[in-house]
Amino acid sequence: MGKRAVSTVGFDADDTLWQNESFFRLTQDHFTALLADYAEADHLAERLLAAERRNLGHYGFGVKGFVLSMIETAIEVTTGKVPASVIAEIMAAGRDMLAHPIELLPHAQEAVEAAAQDHQVLLITKGDLLDQERKLAQSGLGDLFHGVEIVSDKTPEAYLRIFARHGSRAEAALMVGNSLKSDVLPVIAAGGHGVHVPHGLTWALEHAEPPSAHPRFHALPDLGALQALLEALQNGTTPQTP
Repeated sequence: MGKRAVSTVGFDADDTLWQNESFFRLTQDHFTALLADYAEADHLAERLLAAERRNLGHYGFGVKGFVLSMIETAIEVTTGKVPASVIAEIMAAGRDMLAHPIELLPHAQEAVEAAAQDHQVLLITKGDLLDQERKLAQSGLGDLFHGVEIVSDKTPEAYLRIFARHGSRAEAALMVGNSLKSDVLPVIAAGGHGVHVPHGLTWALEHAEPPSAHPRFHALPDLGALQALLEALQNGTTPQTP
């Protein structure tokens, strides 16, 4: 077999391999109900999103930052009058999120297993370290990966460091994920292939426009189509979008 066009395949975790955003949405609905006497749902959602955006640099991505942003928003919209019982419920909701069972998305296990047959496969995710380690352990996928990288943010520089650390050039790497902003655009900027596998729910701060005309951008309907894409890239044929 000749030199592989793609030797390393990176997989995002949350909302690519398993459900995640749906639990955030359910918790936010509960948060909205708790604060219903103080703010309309749309206004509360705007204030919470603004708090999350402000706090990313302080708390990073994940459940803990989300919970702290909810508490901050609750204090703001109630002008400091939020009952302690509401704060306690927000914290309990966060603990529930951190203990939620893992629900693999369709074709997740088969896609990782198939890719691992002929490629180095990496899990590249961001979020709370302990939470991501827990989810990976419970997913049953941990032994399939040749490396696991839990990062504070996904930038072109971060991807270059990760690929180099695992002995790969960016040009021979491909990243699969549901977020155009985090999983696709920075990898393409680094010189690799970005594969977008959409999820029905996307956090507002992860929205971006697809680079549809870029030759290293690929869009798939689900993970079940990944192996055909990898084979097309190896054979030097034009990948067909299902």
